Amino acid sequence: MASSSSTPHILKLVLSCRKITAEVTIPRTGAIVAMASSGEQEFAQQYRARLLSRFPRSRSLWDARDAARVGEKLGLRLRGAGIDAVEVDLDLELSRPPHYRRPLASLFLSVQEAGIRVAGADKLKWP
Repeated sequence: MASSSSTPHILKLVLSCRKITAEVTIPRTGAIVAMASSGEQEFAQQYRARLLSRFPRSRSLWDARDAARVGEKLGLRLRGAGIDAVEVDLDLELSRPPHYRRPLASLFLSVQEAGIRVAGADKLKWP
């Protein structure tokens, strides 16, 4: 059986103006090992409140706090699955618009605070 260090798990982020989803996959098979999203029930009340009070208009309905909570949930789920390290696609993360970089930094930091090593996150330059 392969250990988590011999086969790196890939942390992929799916971003939209309404939600942020973080999923960890196995590269060989593409199977999702763990995921967390701001679309989960825990975020529903805040989501409805933001829909009603969107003046001035913002770029998205999620922010750095939501991203950090998604990262915290993902970190706990990864620890529960026995995964201690994930890898980030640097090219993809560097190609994202600058207004996404600060919230994503908080997501990566909260995953690391949960005890999961995020390879490649240290090479990203945050504004």
